[in-house]
This record gives sequence, structure tokens and C-alpha cells, in this order.
Amino acid sequence: MKKFAKMSLVAALAVAGTAASAQPLAEAIKNVDVSGTVVYRYDDRDRDDNAADTSLNNYKIGLTAKSKVNDDVTAVTRFLVAGADGGFAANGLNYTNDGDANPSVTLNQVYFSYTGIANTTVNVGKQGLTTPWTVAVDADSNEQNGTGILALTNVGPVTLAGAYFNQHNLDDSGAGTALLNGDENIITVGAMANIGPVALDGWYLDMQDTFDSFTIGAAANFDFDAVKLSLGARHTDLDLDGSSDDNELTKVEAGLKAGIFGANVGYGWTDNDGGLAALDADAKSGFQGWTLDLNGKADADLLKLNVNAQVLPSLNLALNYNILDQDAAEDTKDTELYLQATYKMSKNFGGYIRFGQADLEDEAVDGDDVDRTIGRLQVQYSF
Repeated sequence: MKKFAKMSLVAALAVAGTAASAQPLAEAIKNVDVSGTVVYRYDDRDRDDNAADTSLNNYKIGLTAKSKVNDDVTAVTRFLVAGADGGFAANGLNYTNDGDANPSVTLNQVYFSYTGIANTTVNVGKQGLTTPWTVAVDADSNEQNGTGILALTNVGPVTLAGAYFNQHNLDDSGAGTALLNGDENIITVGAMANIGPVALDGWYLDMQDTFDSFTIGAAANFDFDAVKLSLGARHTDLDLDGSSDDNELTKVEAGLKAGIFGANVGYGWTDNDGGLAALDADAKSGFQGWTLDLNGKADADLLKLNVNAQVLPSLNLALNYNILDQDAAEDTKDTELYLQATYKMSKNFGGYIRFGQADLEDEAVDGDDVDRTIGRLQVQYSF
């Protein structure tokens, strides 16, 4: 598939007018590396009050092509068959009342990567926003990108990062879209270090005339032969310009694996003033379950519990239970319980099935909680 994709890309460039190049076709193919994902998802969510029921077919294709220009420069492009925000495509429609649709192909990233300085990479152009507040590339959800310059350099065990963007798509993609227009300048700096089994990072971001934020995180993995332990923690603070309110989100997580059995627990909480800490629900500075999300919710906490078993080399079975408690306006508690079976047919092909129930107290109708039956089937091919 990769060879076919490379051939198709080179052929398309040739048709578009690259005949001026005297480079043999075989050499052009050799210098192009293509990777990507193809995802299909079926989502079904039914409420007992029959309001906002959804049954969706979802598709997303992402293709990244890296072409070596010379020894120091690589041209990178990323094409999406997806929605306007880089999420699922336009044919992710409710099959109960909508027809099928043909999605469009968009150029999501196009930049040059320079590695001519020792231990340093500089990316210039339209690229993914690789920060703890955003998601630069995602196989099955929306993506954030911007136009600017990003530099990474290694100094011993420490990696330093700095970036400036004069344009972005955060007004359409992710959380906090109502705050942004897309033309705000973004400045961010960060440092990452590995000390033994512990990975540390700290970042600062300033969004022009909107907010400034910092986040610090730590993660560690320990292997005790029969038992593997993982630990993680992150704190994020976001201050809106012109407001005295503090948006804070803190989370701690732990995972344990012994033989075929595993367990994970995560707990996160937000400040009384506000809980907006991530510009995408999937970002490192956020915290979410499946249908429950802590980001953007003031005076709230989310507890996530998971137990799982690797019953076959290719099959994992898991039980998940999440509780979201909100106290900002009135004390409400939402819960979700679901089973998940994850199957990996081969290294590059697999998927999962989820089925469960959500009890939504904060969406109560006439004093009665809303019960929601939730289900999902997802299949993913990577190349």
C-alpha cells in the first residue's frame, strides 16, 4: 500500500507540472516517505427521553508525505479527507435522517523541516501545533494547526522548544473556539527532560490578547519483572486577559500491569473559578473519559477507573467506570459504565467495540436523570 501511495503521489505531482525536473521517476519515489491512517467509526447514542439521539457513520483519512529536498531540508505535507476542523469527514452523518455525502480533500500541513544544525530541528510553514494544549495529528479526531516557526534543540538530556505562529485554526477546532478569531499570534516555549525512568516537561503559552497559560507534567514507568507500574501527574493554569478568574486543572494517574491483568486509576479536579485548561479535549492538559469531560468545567472533579485483561495476544477486554462531580452551579453527578473489547488483527490493522450506559444528572428533565445507552465500533488501518 505504501509503495502504491508513493507512486500515486509522484504521478500526481508529475501531472501537475513537475516535468521541468530532470530527476528520474525511480529517484523521486525513493525520496518520498508516505504514512497515514484510515479510520471508520460507527457511534450510537440513545437517550431515554429520545432527545438528541445520534447514529453516525464516521470516516477520516490522513496522509503525510515527507520528501527529502537535500541533506538538510525535508518538505512535509499532510492531506486529510476530513471535516473543516480536521475531525471526522462530512459523511459522518446520522443515517436515520441524512443521506450520504462525499467529503473534500484538504491540505492540512505544508512546511519545511531544517536539520542542518547539530541536535536541532526547525520547522517553517503551516504545521501542527505540537503543544500540551493542542493535538497536532490525530487519526480519528480534530487537529490543530498554524502557520509559523517551531524550533527544537537537544542539550544533553534536555530538549528545548520555542515556537511562534501568526495564524491558527483554533477558532474552528477544539475547545475555547468562542474566544478566538484565528488571527491571534501564539508564542510558546517549553523544556522536556528524561531523568532515569522519569520524564518531565514544562511549557508556557501566550495567546495574543486572549490568555496566557503554563503547564508542568511528570510521567514515570517502572518495571519490576512480574509487575509494571506507571505514574503520571500534570497541573495546568490558564488566565484569561482582563479577568481575575483562574482556570486550573490538575490530574494524577496510575497504572498497574501484572501478567495478563491490568488496572488504571485517574483523578482530576478544577478550580472554583474555572476549568478551561486545554484547547482540545484530547490534549495532555485536558482530562476526559468517554462521554464525560473535565475540561472547561469549574469546581468539578472526574474519577476514572479501569480494569482489563489481555485474554489473547490480539484481544484485550476492559471494564471502565467514570464519575464526573460538578459543584459550580448545583451539585450534580454524572456516571458512565462501559465494556470495551480491543482486537488487533495485525500490526497495522485493528479496532475496538464499546458498549455501555451513561447516567446524566446535569441534563435532568423534570427532575429525572437522563439515561443514555452508548455504543461504538471503530476500525483503523495504519500504513
